[in-house]
Amino acid sequence: MAKIFQVSARAGMTRVVEPIARALLRAGVTPNAVTVAGTVGVLVGALGFGARGHLVAGALIVTLFALTDLLDGTMARMSGGSTRFGAFLDSSMDRVADSAVFGAVAYWLATEGNYSGVAAALVCLAAGSLVSYVKARAEGLGMTCNVGIAERTERLLIVGVGGILTGVGVKPALEIALWLLAAVSIFTVGQRMAHVYRQAQQLQPDGQA
Repeated sequence: MAKIFQVSARAGMTRVVEPIARALLRAGVTPNAVTVAGTVGVLVGALGFGARGHLVAGALIVTLFALTDLLDGTMARMSGGSTRFGAFLDSSMDRVADSAVFGAVAYWLATEGNYSGVAAALVCLAAGSLVSYVKARAEGLGMTCNVGIAERTERLLIVGVGGILTGVGVKPALEIALWLLAAVSIFTVGQRMAHVYRQAQQLQPDGQA
């Protein structure tokens, strides 16, 4: 199934990011430094703004710094490819950033007495982590898992749009976005598990269940 945001849109973004990546590399900035800086920026947006109810500012800051995912990857490619530690660091920092975003959203919704929204945020946090874990585990076993309608970029954009709309007065938007995200995240987990199951069956020696 096609992803929510098509490859052509991401390719267009890459063309914008490439000049920035080249400039940073020329200045001696490493992809790993960009990865860490992006995570710090997301933490500031989520915990410093979003958790305090400044949803528009928080969502914009998080979105801006989340785009460093594309920037550090482009820099790694231009400098000869990602290192093992770079890939590990990138994945680990993504989990830190995602936890901060959904933790901040859950905290703010709790202060507002919106416990349905809190439940949705916690489901999103758990399902989002599982989406990433299923892929990592499959790749660790020598299989591929590049499928699913809601990868990390899509998940952050959905919650970001919901946060901005709620921040400008459309009060139910964030909760609706969270439940939508919870549904597509769970569906994505199912997609990935089914994809891995089919691969495992093909790799299974004849005669074994």
